[in-house]
Amino acid sequence: MFMPKILSRFLLRRFFSGVGLVMLVVCGIIFAVTFVERLPSNPSAWAAMGDAWVRLLEYVPLFLPPAVFMGTLLASYNLTKSSEMIIVSSAGLSPYQAARPFLFGAALIGIFASTVINPYSVGLSTQNLTHSQLKLVDDAIWLRDRGENGYITMQARGMYIANDDLIFTNVLLLTQDSTFRLTRRVRAAQVRLGDDGLHADAADTWDATGMHTHGPFHAITRLTARTVLDRYMQPDQISFWQLPGFIYKMEMVGVPMRGHWVQFWTLLFLPLTMISMATLGIAFSQTKQRRNYSFGVKFSMGVITCFAVYFLTNMFNALGATGALPAILAIVAPPLIIIAGAGVFMATFDTI
Repeated sequence: MFMPKILSRFLLRRFFSGVGLVMLVVCGIIFAVTFVERLPSNPSAWAAMGDAWVRLLEYVPLFLPPAVFMGTLLASYNLTKSSEMIIVSSAGLSPYQAARPFLFGAALIGIFASTVINPYSVGLSTQNLTHSQLKLVDDAIWLRDRGENGYITMQARGMYIANDDLIFTNVLLLTQDSTFRLTRRVRAAQVRLGDDGLHADAADTWDATGMHTHGPFHAITRLTARTVLDRYMQPDQISFWQLPGFIYKMEMVGVPMRGHWVQFWTLLFLPLTMISMATLGIAFSQTKQRRNYSFGVKFSMGVITCFAVYFLTNMFNALGATGALPAILAIVAPPLIIIAGAGVFMATFDTI
């Protein structure tokens, strides 16, 4: 009665050990390369390590599916080489029952990546957001809002965050009255956007008659740091928990959100993607050989297959982002295709 539960926990531990080993190797390589790359641009080694850690978390969605596949293949290889899979089969578990802990573990990894790692990674990467990380128009940040006496249009070439305020650099600002007649033209090296509106300590101002003045500048606006960031942030710069509300808010004002929908469905169905990669790994591990199990051949074929799967997934994501396919179909179709193909191979392979 308790034997299947004990075996399930045993297989689950072996699965996590295989995936953990692959993740450790991949993360170590990426962290080391990123650390060396970021070291010259940081004031200290600790700062470079922190920067490398943030970059590593951003790469997790890219290498997590192949890591689950390789981990599944490695765990199955170890079970086969040690003859433990024979013992599992002798205990009454069919190959399909023995695969359930692997699939369950893969789903747990996907859930953890979407609900914990993604929000944590987004929180770290957006703490010191700069204009180079935003989606710009003509390599500039454009803002337009209704001010206290009319309209405000601003162009900035750079931006960074300081004490929850946005600091814009190399700014050109135009103010217009309610009839859209130009009233002021302002140039400033820096403009701060805070709760009290737009403010510059030193700015050159020209009025409608062309008279020039130099001094502080202030304008009341409804813009906030959050609304500006929301307008320009990439889909992968918004956490899984914030995406639904953000998409709804942006669609209410008529902003196209296909890329954000693709990102949301990708995170929501990440457990299904992990299950498909584990299923593919199980299919690749099927063999009639007990002693001469060629792991190198399986691993090489797996790498080639991972590239093919990566191309297939990117192709569907592109179709979803351009609107050629519904976003949810573009995300769900690749893992379902993988599961169907792997399932057919498993069903036709004589494992006993």
